Amino acid sequence: MYLCIAISFIDNSGKDLIIDGWFHERGVLWPGQAMSLKVKKVLDHYRTDFQDLLVFESENHGTVLVLDGVIQVTTRDEFSYQEMIAHIPLFAHPNPKRVLVIGGGDGGVLREVARHTGVEEIIECEIDEGVIIASKKYLPSLAIGYDDPRVSVKIMDGAKYMEENQSSFDVIITDSSDPIGPASVLFETPFYNAMYKSLREGGIVCTQGECMWLHLNLIRPLIDSISQTFSSVEYAYTTMPTYPSGQIGFIIATKGRNSCKVPEREMTDVVQKELQYYTPELHKAAFVLPAFAQRAIFGDKAK
Repeated sequence: MYLCIAISFIDNSGKDLIIDGWFHERGVLWPGQAMSLKVKKVLDHYRTDFQDLLVFESENHGTVLVLDGVIQVTTRDEFSYQEMIAHIPLFAHPNPKRVLVIGGGDGGVLREVARHTGVEEIIECEIDEGVIIASKKYLPSLAIGYDDPRVSVKIMDGAKYMEENQSSFDVIITDSSDPIGPASVLFETPFYNAMYKSLREGGIVCTQGECMWLHLNLIRPLIDSISQTFSSVEYAYTTMPTYPSGQIGFIIATKGRNSCKVPEREMTDVVQKELQYYTPELHKAAFVLPAFAQRAIFGDKAK
């Protein structure tokens, strides 16, 4: 049986994270609500070069990775996010060969991209090496993605890497934390312009797109802005129990191709049996938005 060593655990910003054995996630992007998980054991806590990092073993959600007080991964439900952010763009592309992952230091997206045997090269650009180190130590079921020989890791700013690699990738996946701190630039138009330039013709980008219940004020302006550049811009989503409001979205945009709502390639039975969330049917359903979100994000535009 594990015991919580301290009654109160405080991150480097001075905010209480663990009180009386419970982790509490409270963020400025979801005011008035919180997420709490019971802690069995704190595994690690330190300041990386960029952010506060906490790893703990929870009572019911397995190992939990927290950055700046915000849950990034729990081993109980991570597959719903990792599978959808990777497989929606990859199966929407008829023949992806080179894939760039920006962020995603836990390795989960790499794990999913590696299931596509036709992909020849996978580049990960992660600015915070501390996340990779912690994930390899505490999240081996995700970090297994680093073991694939097609994977190369660049510890650097993703925008700079894309500037140096124009028209290079068939799919770019940005697995970022929320638009606060080091990840804030990943939600701005210049970053999307950089992705556009780094895509090959016919390429697809898929980025963490925040929550329709909380962040329509962030989603709509960004989609409006990048729609002037990309051939198509769409919003899909997945359910995610330990993310705010239990839902997280993806902004999916293309260069020289149309909608990504229907898979272009069939999945093998072997891969489907390995997956826990994504199916071709869910791929299509992920783009079907509730009426309030459809109106708020796209206005009078046709579905």
